[in-house]
Amino acid sequence: MSQSFDFTSYNNIKRLSEDELTALWEEYLKDKTNKAARDTLIVQYIYLIRYVVGRVKVTLPATISIEDIAGYGVEGLINAIERYSPQKNTRFETYALIRIRGAILDRIRAQDFLPRSVRKKIKDIKAAQEKLKQDLGRMPTTTEVANYLDMEPDKVNQLLAEDTTMTSLYDKRGNTDDSVEIIDTIQDENKLNPQEKAEEQNVKQELEKALKRLPERERIIMVLYYQENMTLKEIGETINMSESRVCQLHAQGIMKLKNILSENRTTRLRQSIIA
Repeated sequence: MSQSFDFTSYNNIKRLSEDELTALWEEYLKDKTNKAARDTLIVQYIYLIRYVVGRVKVTLPATISIEDIAGYGVEGLINAIERYSPQKNTRFETYALIRIRGAILDRIRAQDFLPRSVRKKIKDIKAAQEKLKQDLGRMPTTTEVANYLDMEPDKVNQLLAEDTTMTSLYDKRGNTDDSVEIIDTIQDENKLNPQEKAEEQNVKQELEKALKRLPERERIIMVLYYQENMTLKEIGETINMSESRVCQLHAQGIMKLKNILSENRTTRLRQSIIA
């Protein structure tokens, strides 16, 4: 199948019923060489690509076309269909969203849409940031970087905005056990003191542990709502559930998280008293 689609014609696609879609999956999973069944599945789930493309595009420069991003998304969807197994105990839509987004970002990471001269200036800015960070003991401001490079602050911001290097905020800087996540190196204008920073880190770790204790459906809804910024309606369409039911499970998830976090705090208090 060609890895390009006319997204404007999506509304003209005949959607299969739940029973028909289940039967199609059963047919494909029995024989994964059945390309006709695979291509039909691709068409049925193409709306997932359209959703991811819409979310990713807003973070990229205009030099990267929607057609290119959509093509990368199709590769991710095909990969998801070919690798998916019901034994994963995860809805296909949730699994596919991750694969599609990953495929798009991986392909963009592998490309460089900027001229060499611009890329060199961006490299110089990042080197200056690292040098000043070592000298100052903190992340430098844009003005400090601009002064160091004898450049206008607006120009520094413009060049950094043109940087298409795709990096996850949760990627590690460095290769040692002491390496920190990039999200933890971003400067906050309202800088926290060491105690507040430690407390914030503890809260993040507690929340991550609490999320893992939620039932799968509620955990998926939390991730899609708070991490992917999907609306309850969009989540419902993605996991084939009514908006009201998603809202109900979201509320249940919030209550369970509160109870888990409260339970953790009570346990720590009891342990400190015993100690």
